[in-house]
Amino acid sequence: MATPLLLGPKSVRATVRLFSTASRAFDVAVIGGGPGGYVSAIKAAQLGLKTAIIEKRPALGGTCLNIGCIPSKCLLHSSHEYSALKNGSSLKKIGVKVDTSSAAADLTAMHRHRTRTVQMLTKGVKGLMDKNGVTQFQGLGRFTSPTTVEVDMEGGRSESLQAKHYVVATGSDSSSLPFLKVDGDVVVTSTEALEFTEVPQSMAVIGGGVIGLELGSVWARLGSKVTVVEYMPHILPTADLDVSQALQKSLQRHERMDFHVGTGVTSAEVKDGQAKLTLKGADGTDKGTLEVQKVLVAVGRRPYTEGLDLDHAGVATDSRTGMIEVNDNLQTNVPNIWAIGDVVRGPMLAHKAEDEGFAVAEKIHALLNKGEDPSHINYDSIPSVVYTHPEVAWVGKTEADCKKAGVDYKVGVFPYAASGRAKCVDSTEGFVKVLSRKEDDKLLGACIVHASAGELIHPFVLAINYGASSEDVARTCFAHPTLSEAVREGSMITAFGKAIHI
Repeated sequence: MATPLLLGPKSVRATVRLFSTASRAFDVAVIGGGPGGYVSAIKAAQLGLKTAIIEKRPALGGTCLNIGCIPSKCLLHSSHEYSALKNGSSLKKIGVKVDTSSAAADLTAMHRHRTRTVQMLTKGVKGLMDKNGVTQFQGLGRFTSPTTVEVDMEGGRSESLQAKHYVVATGSDSSSLPFLKVDGDVVVTSTEALEFTEVPQSMAVIGGGVIGLELGSVWARLGSKVTVVEYMPHILPTADLDVSQALQKSLQRHERMDFHVGTGVTSAEVKDGQAKLTLKGADGTDKGTLEVQKVLVAVGRRPYTEGLDLDHAGVATDSRTGMIEVNDNLQTNVPNIWAIGDVVRGPMLAHKAEDEGFAVAEKIHALLNKGEDPSHINYDSIPSVVYTHPEVAWVGKTEADCKKAGVDYKVGVFPYAASGRAKCVDSTEGFVKVLSRKEDDKLLGACIVHASAGELIHPFVLAINYGASSEDVARTCFAHPTLSEAVREGSMITAFGKAIHI
């Protein structure tokens, strides 16, 4: 049963009616211009709501467009192309001769491509705001009441605005370690690691999650000696063991990255442009020291709510995580204030924030117009992607999830070594893994390890979203020869016990 939308106290509704004709009064005001925030603002405006968006950065797009998803993918692509040419063996194998000695990495040009791409996309988001009639405020928004926000701008100026509903979409920031101060030079976060002007001779990555592995790959390909230190028993702790082991083996072989899993950093000394890390095993054993030129701290992210003055609006947050507490409709305890994306529970993913922003706009529209709420979010069908080489993508439940929940399940694994198209393009590394419930074959989850996994996972996303079985996927015709056929073959193993091509 869906959670009913809350109208809020009469006092708030009365206040809204009083200022509804003011020049700076809005139906919806979104605080935060990242993927969740700007999508929510655009959708609200498309539904006919008078909408504002508040963003402290000069450019919209949030962490993702400015210092996260987009710039990192630019460097991942550039570094991969360089690595492929420098290695040359894969091209030689398919009949392309290259002079590997002449391959060179132009870091300045790579950064220029990264910057140009970010500028084009953030300019595009600005254009979408203008096109949809969203009023934009550049500054730091803070609540002065449940219905009023003050926007602090440059030069000491401020502007007050009022809205019937607020959407908090302020995202997250890099987490830190108490004994290791980020100085932006030797010890860095992902932000600084995107902007190195020289390839570091050596780099330690503390944290074997998505961010650490992606940026570690970039600099390893460009010539840095990269060592990943992960406290959990395997990298990508939220993925299944066979998946993380496959990726680690590939990164060790192709990019010569070293890994210390089940290992933590207990102390650090930074001196003369170098860092010396003391390592200790999760079991308490001494793991020695590690001396490097750069340290990337990639131990996760935390909700960013600083300066919002949520207490002035009466909004409750979790005392342990700092996340804004919301109900199933993404409403806070103050019903006209909503929260989405990284500041609320769930995976910190740009596309999850987008889904929530889209849904909240529909919910607000339904409330204001006393209409039906058409919004829908299926958190089981939100995919995760690691943009290394090979990529790793998964959606739904993992084997570990099924075992923990006591669910009887079936597994189908199809290797890309058996794919005709994969052989044609010399990209046979990886596999498709499919999980379905044993009692009724309902598709529970899927994972793909392959150079194109991020693009290939979406048939499973759609299938899980619509409650399909693995047999439904297995009986769907896929074009031949394609990499996507492995999706069907893996589903055949889960549904029928056998694939056709192995």
